[in-house]
Amino acid sequence: MPPIRLAYVGCGMMAQRVHLPNFATLPDCQLVALAEVRRDLGEKVQRRYAIPRLYPDHRALLEDADVTAVAVSAPYALQGEIARDCLAAGKHVFMEKPMAISLAQADAILAASQCTGARLMIGYMKRYDPGNELVHATVSQWRISGELGNVTFARAHGYGGDWTAGINLPPVETSNEPAPPSPTEENLPAWLPPEHARGYVSYLQQYTHNLNLLRFFLDAGERARVKHADLDPDGYAGTVILEVDGVRATLETGRLRHYRWDEHTQVYFERGWVHTWAPPLLLRNAVAEVEIYRSDESGAPGALAGQGVQHTLTRPIPEPRWGWAYRRETEHFLDCLQTNQPFRSPAEDARTDVRLFEEIYRNWLQI
Repeated sequence: MPPIRLAYVGCGMMAQRVHLPNFATLPDCQLVALAEVRRDLGEKVQRRYAIPRLYPDHRALLEDADVTAVAVSAPYALQGEIARDCLAAGKHVFMEKPMAISLAQADAILAASQCTGARLMIGYMKRYDPGNELVHATVSQWRISGELGNVTFARAHGYGGDWTAGINLPPVETSNEPAPPSPTEENLPAWLPPEHARGYVSYLQQYTHNLNLLRFFLDAGERARVKHADLDPDGYAGTVILEVDGVRATLETGRLRHYRWDEHTQVYFERGWVHTWAPPLLLRNAVAEVEIYRSDESGAPGALAGQGVQHTLTRPIPEPRWGWAYRRETEHFLDCLQTNQPFRSPAEDARTDVRLFEEIYRNWLQI
């Protein structure tokens, strides 16, 4: 199949460190255009990746009939507006999470997609990590077979640390021009007190990954709700109790000075668990670690005759053994556009995460 003719909007750190290197080196992609409001920065990045055309903003780019898809990474409120404009122009879109900073913004984005039929995929790269794929497959198998009983509990823990893994090459291009202000206030939930705006956006953009991964592991879709939120005054650190596809779950959030990355997710069954640890996000070719515990009763598969219960604790190695979730999500986006297969992280599903974070803050603020 011919490669996807892609334009990229934004030349920030994530664009330069992650997405542009991936799109530029995949055979199914042809980078044909770039849009950046800071002219000097755009020219530097254009030269680095030999991109034929540079536009002053995404609106000018949308007039380019040669572009079939657009990838976007920009400030959290702004990228949703860019995605909406691109979808309204009939361009397929890949964008960084979060999809939106309010349900109202998310619904406007979805309306644009439905109007033109252009498709939107959200960059929930954790769904594409081979370790997390193994966890999802194991949890799904156990739930179908019932071999380890019912799911009893799930938890997502994220206390941060060093997410860049010391990456410093190649140097990131910079600009002397200030970036224009992002249209944040007008896209926030109408009920959110202004003094909590900054904390809300910070909390949403950081932990939307964790809730999305919980829903993925449990195939929950829209079946998730908030039961109680207990956050510190900063609106960032704390514990949230949820119900995800009928399962009690917790989201544990905070900050930690850590040499690596303190993030793990665990799904408990009556007679076992599946546990995964995330690598630092920018550590390339490192997949999530997986631990599987099961206690099999006598006569059940894996139990030794006459020994009652057989306990096993394994650390399976995911396949592929080496892989970068960011690159794998990029491959998935291109492949789905070429084959017309559904995205694993579509916008329609990502809307649920936006809803849940509004519920968390409203519960915490008792609004």
